[in-house]
Amino acid sequence: MSLSLLHSRAAAGIDAPPVAVEVHLGPGLPGFAIVGLPEKAVQESKDRVRGALVNAGFDVPQRKVTVNLAPADLPKEGGRFDLPIALGILVASGQVDGTRLGAHEFVGELALSGALRPIRGALPVALASRAADRALVLPWANAPEAALVRGLEVLPAEHLLDVCAHLNGAAIIGGYAATASDTPAAHYPDLADVRGQAHAKRALEVAAAGGHSLLLIGPPGTGKSMLAARLPGLLPPLGENEALETAAIVSLAEGAIDAQRFRVRPFRAPHHTASGVALVGGGGVPRPGEISLAHHGVLFLDELPEFDRRVLEALREPLETGRILVSRAARRAEFPARFQLVAAMNPCPCGYNGDPRAASCNCTPDQVARYRGRVSGPLLDRIDIQIEVPAVPAALLEGPREPGSETSAAVRDRVARAIAHQQARQGVPNALLAGEALERHCVTDGAARALLGQALERLRLSARAYHRVLRLARTIADLAGAEPLSAAHVAEAIGYRRLDRVR
Repeated sequence: MSLSLLHSRAAAGIDAPPVAVEVHLGPGLPGFAIVGLPEKAVQESKDRVRGALVNAGFDVPQRKVTVNLAPADLPKEGGRFDLPIALGILVASGQVDGTRLGAHEFVGELALSGALRPIRGALPVALASRAADRALVLPWANAPEAALVRGLEVLPAEHLLDVCAHLNGAAIIGGYAATASDTPAAHYPDLADVRGQAHAKRALEVAAAGGHSLLLIGPPGTGKSMLAARLPGLLPPLGENEALETAAIVSLAEGAIDAQRFRVRPFRAPHHTASGVALVGGGGVPRPGEISLAHHGVLFLDELPEFDRRVLEALREPLETGRILVSRAARRAEFPARFQLVAAMNPCPCGYNGDPRAASCNCTPDQVARYRGRVSGPLLDRIDIQIEVPAVPAALLEGPREPGSETSAAVRDRVARAIAHQQARQGVPNALLAGEALERHCVTDGAARALLGQALERLRLSARAYHRVLRLARTIADLAGAEPLSAAHVAEAIGYRRLDRVR
């Protein structure tokens, strides 16, 4: 038979769309053509495949070889099609039995020796293969990652000859058994290590319980970064589907994942010099950025006003939608970006405005206004909690830990109960309540409604800020085990809107 068909997978954002690898050996002068919108690395696979076949002891057909990667309008990139192309040639030329091809999918880059090299984005391929109910043949180095997908038969190989022996029935490749534990290997820093800052700790608990964004404002050295680093430890471990989504993004961006951190909440803290592409994703071949790598985790932006304004403005849409669409002239890709934003900033350029430890602050009111104005009003409006983190008295920094300091584990238990209650009641965190669901689940009593009316008038809250206050009050009530929102819940929520001022 001079025609063969194999199943493989391309990369399109976080998805792995199917690709049919068709190989035809036809009459005419010997040649090798690849069609189906291949980019440079795919075009170069003809040389890698030819070298691998020769060095593995196979005959290279002296005929016209045509490889079609279908669908033709889907861009193909990387070396992942080397293995299916080589197998297609061997099957079409009768050197390998092709009767078992339909039950398998193949991905892998070939060395000139015939050895298999790992590919980028193996986890999305594994998820798609499981959905298609096919076994996945891939390089051995990608096996631990692919084996995280339960219910998938993972067949790892180190060499082209191993795959050929498997198809011929001479030496069947055994399925790879996952060894990664469901329990995260990493330990989060403990909230009890933060001295003082009871108000900020309470805000951190509320943010964790409702999925709210948080802005910490205070002088240098008051514990803003310490508090932010402890937010992931207040969240429950990732569920299996959440963990797979998060790991798939890491696989695309970094090429490999640490299976021991499979259920650990991501914590990303890019430097303030990060570009827009680094933060939201992009490139000629779109890759996920920091906001997607923080999916189901925490994105911490320290020194918020020092970020480029255009970079910060790019956060506005994903904060609302939980996704980012990267569009380029020839490519477009959509990545998930449901993260919790935690940001920190100083109160003024010198950092010591209002700090009793500093002898004086030389920043003029105009300088302070310009500094804070680097963060736009629409972006601040999307941050649920905005609080001050004052300097800690020296007495609290000395000696043993404060008696009664709560650990992350104790707070995490309360947060987990609140999150479970929200999921049972409405199916989403309070931060995502909108429309009719917001009205139905954020019922206020008379005193709470009066307080909200005063806040609207005096603070001139926007409609978005008003709804965010309601969501915050809902989370505070959930932590207290209450249903109707009382004036106390609303008052605490309003107190977290530090930067809302009469203009």
